[in-house]
Amino acid sequence: MRAIIWSVLFFGLVLGIWFLASTFPGSLSSDFEVAHLVRLFAILALVTTGIAFAPRVPLGEAMRNLAVWVGVVAVLALGFSFQDELGFVWQRVRSELVPGYPAQTAPNEVVLAESADGHFHVIGRVNGLEVNFLVDTGASETVLTPADAERVGINVEDLDFSRFYETANGYGRGAPTELATLSIGSLVFYDFPASINEADMSSSLLGMSFMRQLDSYEVRDRRLYLRW
Repeated sequence: MRAIIWSVLFFGLVLGIWFLASTFPGSLSSDFEVAHLVRLFAILALVTTGIAFAPRVPLGEAMRNLAVWVGVVAVLALGFSFQDELGFVWQRVRSELVPGYPAQTAPNEVVLAESADGHFHVIGRVNGLEVNFLVDTGASETVLTPADAERVGINVEDLDFSRFYETANGYGRGAPTELATLSIGSLVFYDFPASINEADMSSSLLGMSFMRQLDSYEVRDRRLYLRW
């Protein structure tokens, strides 16, 4: 009886994982991931056979322990096999709870949730460091505040503030620069042209110089979709 129950549970788990992997192509995208999954099943078989066939353990207790181990390994196997999909879910939840964090909803798409002020903010990375941007389609360029520029390693004192901009508060000056990297989620640009504002600003701006690099963008249901 124990052997039958063990076989049904074990091979049912194997078939379930195989079915999910077939339903979602790419979840096991390399030989390394397949080998790791096989290793998990081998460990499960070794542990559970010791529990299921232990001669002095009552049948009910042995089956209960067996079911616990099957459940543990099932969770580990599913988490490993579908780590990308689970990552997308986590990013979406984080984006809703903390607007500004981009949610990766597809390989070439991120979604931003609207903030309480009615604008779209996004936490990007400049030269590997986090920078909070306001998405501003009214700004022609991507602009860093002086504080953000200093924080990502740009020496503001050596810049030439030779550009003039017309803003809601009048004219301002900015210095042209080049960012080694600018990333939003998995989207990364290298040697990206930008400006450093001479005066302090409440937030750095992600302007049209960035938006024009995208294939498309749209606002729908209080969310901003960026695609490339």
